[in-house]
Amino acid sequence: MSATSKKVIIVGAGFSSLSAACYLSQEGYDVTVFEKNSYSGGRAQQLKKDGFTFDMGPTFYWMPNVFESFFNDFNFSSENFYQLDRLDPAYEVYFADSSVKIANNFESIKQTFEELEPNSGKSLQKFINEAEDNYKIAIKDLVYQPGQSIWEIITPQTAKKLGSFVTTISQSVRKVVKSAELRKIMEFPVLFLGAKPSNTPAFYNFMNYADFKLGTWHPKGGMYEVAQALHKLALKLGVTIHHNSRVEQIVVNNGISRGAIINGKEYKCDVLLSGADYQFTEQLLPESYRQYSEKYWDKKTFAPSALLFYVAFDKKLKNLSHHTLFFDVDFERHAKEIYETKQWPEDPLFYASFPSITDASAAPEGKEAGIFLVPLAAGLSDSEEQRQKIFDKIISRAERLTKQKLKEHVLFKESYGVNDFISDYNSYKGNAYGLANTLLQTHVLRPKLQSKKVKNLYFTGQLTVPGPGIPPSLISGKVVSSLIKKYHKS
Repeated sequence: MSATSKKVIIVGAGFSSLSAACYLSQEGYDVTVFEKNSYSGGRAQQLKKDGFTFDMGPTFYWMPNVFESFFNDFNFSSENFYQLDRLDPAYEVYFADSSVKIANNFESIKQTFEELEPNSGKSLQKFINEAEDNYKIAIKDLVYQPGQSIWEIITPQTAKKLGSFVTTISQSVRKVVKSAELRKIMEFPVLFLGAKPSNTPAFYNFMNYADFKLGTWHPKGGMYEVAQALHKLALKLGVTIHHNSRVEQIVVNNGISRGAIINGKEYKCDVLLSGADYQFTEQLLPESYRQYSEKYWDKKTFAPSALLFYVAFDKKLKNLSHHTLFFDVDFERHAKEIYETKQWPEDPLFYASFPSITDASAAPEGKEAGIFLVPLAAGLSDSEEQRQKIFDKIISRAERLTKQKLKEHVLFKESYGVNDFISDYNSYKGNAYGLANTLLQTHVLRPKLQSKKVKNLYFTGQLTVPGPGIPPSLISGKVVSSLIKKYHKS
């Protein structure tokens, strides 16, 4: 590294921060990452206990081409860091009186649709063709744009798609299938975008293409291994990473950040980039240099928070898949409790992952590791009593639906909720996924990558473009690094 290289401080070591660190270091910047926790990877932390291993954050590996593109940019492949297996079934969905397994190939998925609703296969094919077209436009023309101008996304291709921005996922799905079960399966992927299907533009059906065509994968050892891959790559590229390093203040003089106070010591830089929670980062600035007020954040539609349980079972379980969704209750009621009344759910939908079904490293032989996730409204008053109440409800339903005893086979369980998201990630109101991708919170309508008030201050991650999820976070890191290179040449 040249002694005259521009110094970049990056706050946080989540996926977007590590992505940006890799790109900037590759371009010759002197990059130092400061992370308040004792590990890299942000929400992709890991719990290890009594021979069990749990991903504490994300568990779905979708859009593998985005990961490959990232590693290819540094002349590597994902297989240089971790082993991927395509899941079959991709996932299973439980309804009140039945369950449906989604296969790992589209022809089998169409057959499943035909069995549940005759003649739906042809409509599904047409829908997925459109979704594939939207996916290609999104990846080529939209998600790698910095969100500085509306003209970035007005192209001949997107102009033809205007109708899909003013109709919703729910509306488009109802043109394909009448079956309530199939509608739930088709609407499920947009939950990763953090909004109700009835509020999400139909253009985002590209998530259905990612689901049905690109498949669901599992990295051996869990998503934590993916986070560690980015950490290792960053070190290979010359990035310096400090853990247990809390940023206490961003130093600004005359509209320029001169550095940051970290663990009581001042560190100087030419550029400061934050991958930490956007709202929290701005609290580290003098008030006159903050772009967005508390009123601004409070009015935004946030993706849900989550209540997670990490459960060790003393036996192998049956009638479950690696990824299992429990859609046996009223989705609209739960969605209303998340986005409108903002209360603890009476009867929530939930998701469960049993990685030890696929990955022997997740649990001791003859035992099972289970991860249960319940979407919640951000900002709820969190308590152990409420957590236990929810756990009792979902485990009882899982017992009934899968026709087996579960409670009496629990060796231990740990939980993680709103208070933990705030404590570990300074997450605004304890949200788990950032801002929802609604029409009025897309692209230029999201918080900016580049500060309007501090010339050399930048942001990355799920509260800015392109949005929530690991693939978008990798992209966000690449996009913001391009902006930094544009305005602050190394």
